[in-house]
Amino acid sequence: MSAAALSVVVFVVFLLALYLLQRYGDLRKQQRMVLLGTHLSWYLCFLIVFVLPLDVSTTIYNQCIHDSLNHTPSVSQGRLLNQHNTNSTFKTSVPKVCEEPWSYIADGILPVFWRVVYWTSQFLTWLLLPFMQSYSQSGAFSTVGKIKTALIENAIYYGTYLLIFIALLIYVAAHLKWKLSWTAIQTIGITAANTWGLFLLVLLLSYGLVAKLATEKAAAEENLADVMEEVADACVSVRFNHNLRKCVDTILTKCPDKYQEEMGSDVESSQNNNSILPTKTGLVNLHKKVISAVQTESRTWVQWCILLDQIFHLEDVAKNQSCPQRIFTHSFPSAHHSWIQRFIYTPTVEWYWECVCRRVFYRLLAVILALLSAAVIWSECTFFSTHPVLSLFAVFVHKAEQQHIYISMEMLCFVIILFMCVCVYSTVFRIRFFNYYHLVPHHQTDAYSLQFSGMYVRRVKCSV
Repeated sequence: MSAAALSVVVFVVFLLALYLLQRYGDLRKQQRMVLLGTHLSWYLCFLIVFVLPLDVSTTIYNQCIHDSLNHTPSVSQGRLLNQHNTNSTFKTSVPKVCEEPWSYIADGILPVFWRVVYWTSQFLTWLLLPFMQSYSQSGAFSTVGKIKTALIENAIYYGTYLLIFIALLIYVAAHLKWKLSWTAIQTIGITAANTWGLFLLVLLLSYGLVAKLATEKAAAEENLADVMEEVADACVSVRFNHNLRKCVDTILTKCPDKYQEEMGSDVESSQNNNSILPTKTGLVNLHKKVISAVQTESRTWVQWCILLDQIFHLEDVAKNQSCPQRIFTHSFPSAHHSWIQRFIYTPTVEWYWECVCRRVFYRLLAVILALLSAAVIWSECTFFSTHPVLSLFAVFVHKAEQQHIYISMEMLCFVIILFMCVCVYSTVFRIRFFNYYHLVPHHQTDAYSLQFSGMYVRRVKCSV
């Protein structure tokens, strides 16, 4: 049963990570290494939500077995109630009974599993994903050029960190008379990574997201138009017999179709060649600007369409609240209906959900989540107190442990970890930095943002 439970968890989490990657990324167009690194990073982070409760129940059972094996029988003397018997009887205290949980995992599996998860995550976070970020954003026209750019950028970035780490290491060794060893250095590195994760965890748990009015769509369209003007100038300047024409053609393939047609007609109608020829470095920078501008414009257009759908839906909800037939009517009905909409989520069910039940459900959910947030804060502030135990979650786990209700213990751990992971991971998925990193559904997330989310989701995993 334990092998089946662990196998089901691993498979379900794999499908969950693949679904999210398909929702945010483009499985057909984006590079395979980008998709593999992002999927593996999300997959390893989501595993803790499902595997850690199984680890808790298995650990408690193993501790019970350990206590039973080390149990020393104690002898107590007592008298019988029968007056005719004057002999003394001895009774031995009964050892603690341990019940094996339904999801028990054999010894040796989980330690190896967590080591593989941890060190694979470290490799993805600090080596592979940063390299692929620089590689995907590079404007070089060859694979060798992109690899060279990625290596230089990461060498500068991590070289700075390495110099700071070496300086601090020398300072500690010189002033504290500390004996350096590989284990000690490894411990320092793990502690530093976990400290950075804890700092991010505190920020992401306490961060509030609010919607605001923005002009990103107009700004993205203007920026794309400006970049296309530069491409048009380069296209006119570099003639078909020039050695840089292949680079210009590569840039043209990244432009939207309407701009490609306009540039093609401009080249045919242009007769003069008085403009300044661009350099190879200038074309590399232009290529990088084109990639970024096209991705930003496409992303903001999809966001605009999603926002319009939400506006029309809210207008429909307001109109249907006064509908006497209690049938939800859409202003722009869809031509295709799934079997769920035909047989389960009918217009009548939709009316009751949108106009009656949804508000009540969200208010009740807000109260429950507020209480859960208060319980998390209280437990985090009192987890160090063992006598008495003040943490609410610790009390619940101890009660379930005493009664050997492993399924309740696992569900409690699952809810707690899921709540914290949703708070942290949803913030990572929705937060954006200066419009440079942003996750957008409907396959509109660029490779840089996918890998950025993979790195930061992984960095807070161990802290959670």
